[in-house]
Amino acid sequence: MKRIAVLTSGGDAPGMNAAIRAVVRTGIGRGWEVFGVRHGYAGLISGDMGALSARDVGGILQRGGTILGSARSAEFETVAGREKAIRNLNIQGIEALVVIGGNGSQTGAHCLSQMGFPVVGVASTIDNDLVGSDITIGVDTALNIALEAIDRLKTTASSHQRAFLIEIMGRHCGYLALMAAIAGGAEAVLLPEVDTEPEALAKELHAAYLRGKPHALVVVAEGAKYNAEAMAAYFRTHKEQCGFDLRVTTLGHVQRGGTPGAFDRILATRLGNGATEALARGERGVLVGFIKGEIMTTPLADVVGKQKPLDPRLVDMAGVLAK
Repeated sequence: MKRIAVLTSGGDAPGMNAAIRAVVRTGIGRGWEVFGVRHGYAGLISGDMGALSARDVGGILQRGGTILGSARSAEFETVAGREKAIRNLNIQGIEALVVIGGNGSQTGAHCLSQMGFPVVGVASTIDNDLVGSDITIGVDTALNIALEAIDRLKTTASSHQRAFLIEIMGRHCGYLALMAAIAGGAEAVLLPEVDTEPEALAKELHAAYLRGKPHALVVVAEGAKYNAEAMAAYFRTHKEQCGFDLRVTTLGHVQRGGTPGAFDRILATRLGNGATEALARGERGVLVGFIKGEIMTTPLADVVGKQKPLDPRLVDMAGVLAK
């Protein structure tokens, strides 16, 4: 092995830069040249890549986002697009590719692997829905950002006897919302994995009002059957069922931004190092993840097209704690 490349793809996550840094410096430490691919798979197709030195990745450990950039690429979804990407990698003499990203990104990595190009994935997504890693890069930072918002909203909610619907990112996985609800002491949580009808939520809020609670916080996963706006629309026409004056806050992409915390910097560094270690061992077509406290690899074939389930015990616990 003489030359590898690294790219980031899909949604950015706090800690991605730490992973890039680790891949570059540990790769160079093994005597390899490391190329950075700009703008994800789109950059592979356009040939937008160049060599990175240890100094090029200096000072990025604490930065959010990704210095390599990320972009969607419809062309990469085609065989012709992927063939063009492999051709550009071969022209540069690149022998293996490290893909830092979530489900969609690792699906692309698996496709390249099936076409014969050596690929290793690194688990990175704030959604934490990726099979092959107990926790992924960006989750801890995004959760703490959400928790800070919940704590602030609880203060103003208590001052005005209000209920807040707080919508949190996570696509079709409710992990981030569930953990934020537990850590933030929410009165209810709406998850994609558990259908909750407006009438059922109304009963919970009204019961909290009758118990004399000064506020009610409902954490809503963006992929829930009824998102925050849909629930708010119901309560606008059924005000008497809530008891509280109702407001909606959507955190959105603010959860992706900002400085990665210590946990994500360390996790990303360990996973980036794990990627070059896997390549050095001769592993190909695998995802590097964090499982039971260890850096481990899982075949990409066992990762793509699947979603990590929520622990039902945590869902039950959230309901009990909200009383």
